[in-house]
Amino acid sequence: MIRLLLRDFEKIVCAILFLAMTALGFVNVVIRYGTNYSFAASEELLVNGFLLLTVFGAAIAARRGEHLAVTMVHEVLPRALWAPILLLSVLLSVALLSLSAWFSWEAMMNIRRVGMRSYGLGLPAWYYQAALPLGFALIILRYLQHAWSVLRSGPDTGVDHV
Repeated sequence: MIRLLLRDFEKIVCAILFLAMTALGFVNVVIRYGTNYSFAASEELLVNGFLLLTVFGAAIAARRGEHLAVTMVHEVLPRALWAPILLLSVLLSVALLSLSAWFSWEAMMNIRRVGMRSYGLGLPAWYYQAALPLGFALIILRYLQHAWSVLRSGPDTGVDHV
């Protein structure tokens, strides 16, 4: 069970988020058409759900090697340059993702410091921001896992490259 959770954490999170968001949207439509009122907090929950779905979905794409890539450069490189260029792209990608994790952590701490509250439910606004640094860290982990498998398999195995 723990191995499944570690291997597929982001898939589980995305499935739960998507199911909850679909149910919330459906309930909101039923309430709106049945009573002419709207569940006001649904917009707040759905917008933040989409944000989390995007970040954890990016972790899924990183694990599969499905992020945008410039494959033309890879295809024209001599074999001797393939691994160093791959390592450089991994280093730059991890640096960018690390900065994203750090900035999202700083934003969350700033929101927490000033005591900002959400507009619909009145919850502390940092609750919605809390999963972003974790999500970026997970993208880094999955990106490195994929890069390691590509480096082990080599340039000519047909594996999608980073």
